Amino acid sequence: MSETGEMTATEEPQGQLEGVRPDGVSEEELRRRDEALAEIRTFGDPVLRSRASAVRDFGPELEREVDRMVGLMRNAMGVGLAATQLGTLRRLLVFQAGPDATPTAVANPVIEWSSDELATAAEGCLSLPRIVVDVERPLHVRVTGDDVRGEPIVIEASGLEARVLQHEVDHLDGVLILDRTARDQRKGAMRALREGTSFSPEPEPEDEPEPE
Repeated sequence: MSETGEMTATEEPQGQLEGVRPDGVSEEELRRRDEALAEIRTFGDPVLRSRASAVRDFGPELEREVDRMVGLMRNAMGVGLAATQLGTLRRLLVFQAGPDATPTAVANPVIEWSSDELATAAEGCLSLPRIVVDVERPLHVRVTGDDVRGEPIVIEASGLEARVLQHEVDHLDGVLILDRTARDQRKGAMRALREGTSFSPEPEPEDEPEPE
């Protein structure tokens, strides 16, 4: 999941669309971002529409894969990454919902519970360059799964962390943000993808002041 264009239900967007140099980012960071993005599968690759299989083997190889995913996620300036985005059909994701958060890996994630309370926010995706759309999701979720050693874990998440987890689990099921946005935004995003341009939601018009 892309950090750029990302926001919670009550916050302004954090940063620029992908492809625009964010403020305060060095040339070296941009180089690393471009190298990381080059390894991430993008829209049109059939693997992004495939359902991943359960992780069965835990050990050093999985730990190395997780380390690679975390490194790519960070270098790409994302907050989450699913194994399918790297062409690996295993139910594995990593996320780091905030610069001060600890990167976490979850194998075989299951959204065990989600709240009735919903929130709509703009989401970007590392596999959909320069695309940002509004997505409505539950505000709170409980996710179960396994850590890199195969031990069971439970994550109670809210806000941005909950949104990132839902976004990455969608990837493991072959679901993209295009499938979860309004029809008009999906059409605009698809047109932008075909033309190689950017797309983001139009800001809501401010209410006209009442006449005195």
